[in-house]
Amino acid sequence: MPSYEEDHSEFERYDTQVLGISVDNVPTNKAWAESLGGLSYPLLSDFWPHGFVALKYNSLRTEGITERSLFIIDKQGIVRYIDIHPITEQPKNSELIAALKKL
Repeated sequence: MPSYEEDHSEFERYDTQVLGISVDNVPTNKAWAESLGGLSYPLLSDFWPHGFVALKYNSLRTEGITERSLFIIDKQGIVRYIDIHPITEQPKNSELIAALKKL
């Protein structure tokens, strides 16, 4: 999440709304965001029903946590880019920016 914060102006340049989604509850998300010094984009909770959104996007592990998943959804609601990594891997923002340039 901090890397998306660092490149927030680049995402805005492509008229992109960054959203974070976590299977943690709202108070946990709030505390975590505050520990980072805050976020300039929304951090949503996929807590109840637990992981429902992650399940729909094939990102929920059987143990109830998610993979690190990135999606670009256009203004018509069409998924244009999918990148799912193991939770321990941080994908490069340059790959996201390159995908945005193609839209």
